[in-house]
Amino acid sequence: MITDLVQIRRLEHQKRAENARFRAYLKSHRHSDRRLRRFGEEIEAEIDCTQCANCCRVTEVGINQRDVEKLAKFIGVSEREFADQFTARDAAGARILKRNESGCVFLEGNLCSVYEARPQNCANFPHVVRGTGSISSRMWQFLDRAAYCPIIYNWMEKVKEDIGFP
Repeated sequence: MITDLVQIRRLEHQKRAENARFRAYLKSHRHSDRRLRRFGEEIEAEIDCTQCANCCRVTEVGINQRDVEKLAKFIGVSEREFADQFTARDAAGARILKRNESGCVFLEGNLCSVYEARPQNCANFPHVVRGTGSISSRMWQFLDRAAYCPIIYNWMEKVKEDIGFP
């Protein structure tokens, strides 16, 4: 199991073309989502995300109105105040959580200060075990995530090994 972020970034860069072929392979061949999710569950159980929190440092978190309602209530402000203070718009105009020099505005060290009310996007991350649609339909997300998420990197390597991907 590889958890060193520098090593993961380097290895993912070396395997980028291979991972793109792997994505195409998974989309064109039938595989049990249950089995692929089980691999994700096994890897998630071995990796403590609070030792990493890299996803909170490098990604933008898209949020919806339900997330705004839940977070505003948790923090104790109006939805309007929450939106003004803690959200921004990305390049496409979608609502995201604001970021600061450390990453997500709610990241404190390696912990989420609003964990109990975190957005659904965060709760589902890295979207192997939890997410909408089949795993192969979400593979496009995994290619970039393999460079910064130990769970995704190790999951992809485990699945490639299990299916005998060339």
